[in-house]
Amino acid sequence: MQLRRSNNNGINSKKIHFGESPNDVLFMRLAFHTMRKFVTIFSFFKSRKNFSSSLHRNSPRYSNQLHPNFRNLTQKCDLLLPPLSSHRFFSDIAGNPSTLNRNLLQDQGIDFPGGRVEFVPEMKFISESVKERIPCYRVLDDNGQPLVGHNFVQVSKEVAVKMYTDMVTLRSMDTIFYEAQRQGRISFYVTTIGEEAINIASAAALSMNDVVFPQYREAGVLLWRGFTLQEFANQLFSNKYDNGKGRQMPAHYGSKKHNYFTIASTIATQISHAVGAAYSLKMDKKDACAVTYFGDGGSSEGDFHAALNFAAVTESPVIFICRNNGWAISTPISDQFRSDGVVVKGQSYGVRSIRVDGNDALAIYSAVQAARQMSITEERPILIEALTYRVGHHSTSDDSTKYRPASEIEWWRVARDPVARFRKWLENNGWWNDLAESELINNLRQQLLHTIQVAESVEKPPLEEAFRDVYDVPPSNLREQEEWLKEIVKEQPQEYPANISV
Repeated sequence: MQLRRSNNNGINSKKIHFGESPNDVLFMRLAFHTMRKFVTIFSFFKSRKNFSSSLHRNSPRYSNQLHPNFRNLTQKCDLLLPPLSSHRFFSDIAGNPSTLNRNLLQDQGIDFPGGRVEFVPEMKFISESVKERIPCYRVLDDNGQPLVGHNFVQVSKEVAVKMYTDMVTLRSMDTIFYEAQRQGRISFYVTTIGEEAINIASAAALSMNDVVFPQYREAGVLLWRGFTLQEFANQLFSNKYDNGKGRQMPAHYGSKKHNYFTIASTIATQISHAVGAAYSLKMDKKDACAVTYFGDGGSSEGDFHAALNFAAVTESPVIFICRNNGWAISTPISDQFRSDGVVVKGQSYGVRSIRVDGNDALAIYSAVQAARQMSITEERPILIEALTYRVGHHSTSDDSTKYRPASEIEWWRVARDPVARFRKWLENNGWWNDLAESELINNLRQQLLHTIQVAESVEKPPLEEAFRDVYDVPPSNLREQEEWLKEIVKEQPQEYPANISV
């Protein structure tokens, strides 16, 4: 066995023959012990079902990127490489045939992780911003007319009509449930007014096998996937039929059946969760991707940056959809970042990106469908920045007129309404009319009022449910707390809702 000692210039100059000193035996034992651990770690990857078929050591995608010594080592030890397919560079001199050529190449540039970097004599700083802003992809103008030279995915009448009816349903939900909160019947609500196109059109472009990691303004995605109006109402009223057993804030939905992970109030945490799920889908060779939604405020969190970097390095099939609606509660985007929005952040992490008109349902549908195709077939993350506007208040706990002019809100509500724009396109195609609109609105109002009456009359989850799903076998101290709470409720029933089962 031989090693090569390198001089200060990084050029191999002297061979070391083992067996020439007493320390050789100790060194060999240490090397052998380290290799045993190395084999144990990588054996985990090999044990995964169907994992080695495309990531095997003999695959050209991986073997050509390995240093020859390391490639031989993996073949001798029958190791399986982890699923990292991006190009790796060991040093600027690796693979150069001669010292002469190597020196010439070193004078011109350096091979560094990410590609070859050329040397230049001029000192030039990169500008803090580009001269021209990234354009925004659009299909329909504000009047619902297709733009000249438009390029979009064709939508059938059936899908288009369902997209529109779900957009109207989502807006009707917001109107009725917002009123219910103002009446004191539910404690909290978040609307999606002005952002219906992002919700419904993106959901329509996905597969039911794709896993969704939402923020708190994506009720429309769940609606498209089949979550019923009654199920929405059950969650808002936290009754015993709520999937979350009444433990979540209202408007924080979740459904395992619909591959819709439960909403969390904490900003941006779902972004990194989506990347982890996407990485798992890649390893299991699923024909699906992960999709996560967040606002412009979420892009200011560290989770966003860590998630994009991890997704790019692992080449995970995940779609990042940023709803840039101009406001992170009361913070305008001008106070959040100096860059050209969110879309430019993708390139810095090596993520393919696009900016889309978030109030154009056809543009969103086309962009998300294309992103899904690229994400799965090419195993890559995609970032979509959808430019839109939050017409409603941030939540029922907010009064947005305190920090933005009412005239601005009204202009977006009238001139850039995504629902009205898509309706005009449907009418131009002969797929919708005033009669259908009137029937839809009336039916939705009756259905929503009925769901509220039903959800309101259903009792709350039993008190003991508060102690479930914590331990497999509840310990004695938890059982004592449960009994203690039941006694308190019986002693002071006036302090607790009457429809709680003790």
